[in-house]
Amino acid sequence: MKITRIETVRLADTPYVLYVRVHTDEGLVGTGDTFMMAEALEGYIHGRAAPKLLGKDPTHIQRHWTALYDNDAARFGGLGIEVRAISAIDVALWDILGQSVGRPIYQLLGGASRDRVPIYNTCGGPAYGRPPYEVHGRPGPLEDLHTWNTRPEDLAAELLAEGVTAMKIWPFDDIGIANQGLTISAAELEQGLAPVRRIRDGVGSRMKIMIEGHGFWRLPAAIKIARALEDYDIEWIEDMLLAHDIGAIADLHAATTVPVLASEYLVTRHQYLPLLERHAADIIMLDPTWTGGITESHKIGALADSFGLPVTMHDCTGPFTLLAGVHLALAAPNATYQETVRAYIRTWYRDVVPHSVVIEDGHILPPTEPGIGTSLLPDVLTRADATVVSSEL
Repeated sequence: MKITRIETVRLADTPYVLYVRVHTDEGLVGTGDTFMMAEALEGYIHGRAAPKLLGKDPTHIQRHWTALYDNDAARFGGLGIEVRAISAIDVALWDILGQSVGRPIYQLLGGASRDRVPIYNTCGGPAYGRPPYEVHGRPGPLEDLHTWNTRPEDLAAELLAEGVTAMKIWPFDDIGIANQGLTISAAELEQGLAPVRRIRDGVGSRMKIMIEGHGFWRLPAAIKIARALEDYDIEWIEDMLLAHDIGAIADLHAATTVPVLASEYLVTRHQYLPLLERHAADIIMLDPTWTGGITESHKIGALADSFGLPVTMHDCTGPFTLLAGVHLALAAPNATYQETVRAYIRTWYRDVVPHSVVIEDGHILPPTEPGIGTSLLPDVLTRADATVVSSEL
């Protein structure tokens, strides 16, 4: 089997997402996606990656990963664009491998460690993550960002009625943006704590609450926030700091009893290892289409397990990233959650794939189709807002 064509697809409707399709001479097509700087990713894939992959056996996944990473990402400091592109390609190659043997990917990673994967709902709306960036959202169907800012207790009750027992919100973001992350006053702390308190008053401890920080804070203010949250049984605080300073994350971890999660901002096992060696976090978050694909994410999960830590999978990205995380979480004995954005799954994911995941009682069921478990809808490639670029053998 040989790779005969590599396609990239980006849509004006979701401008940060890039889909990658790898075609073979046996008619199999594997698909992955990744997020942010789609035009630059497109340029790397066709200018550097495709010439190295065309004509090669797509099932030699580790060989291709190593060739691309060693010769581009690691050698020339390309730990952004290059690694995200490698990640999407890697997912597509795993998709082909699974299809070629008639098995879902998680079965090729050692089989299932669990029968289903717990989820939490990241409370954004259908357009969350698209420009312009919004902190408070707008009213409308599935606009969870607006609802948790205005009626957090009602959103918590609604999610519980669906069987979802964990939710992630970011009530300190606008303060961090305004203050450049340097300070937070007592009044601002109360402002950020208000939705947390309302959730606890409304539904008690039945809802687990995760607090996202989006890297907006510096260490002193992050410590104040973490300590203020200690009375509210918070599941974790996530990325209060940017992940380039592992020592600062370790200092935050030492200063609070709230579990610290880090970090979707890290890429490859080489960046996760210092975090683990410093014992700087309680939970490890990874995004399979940012950190190196299924190949590298599986290794990071095993690395975290060797330090006795759980992992959780990130997805505010696209349907193939979501499914890649599900396969990884099914296989990893130390996986705790798959992140979901219900607003995505019920809106624009449906516009690009025929099916993504099956959710029952707050859990995703194992995919049953071979490979990743879905594909791009044919009409996506002919949409008026689609830009399709191909490299062929």
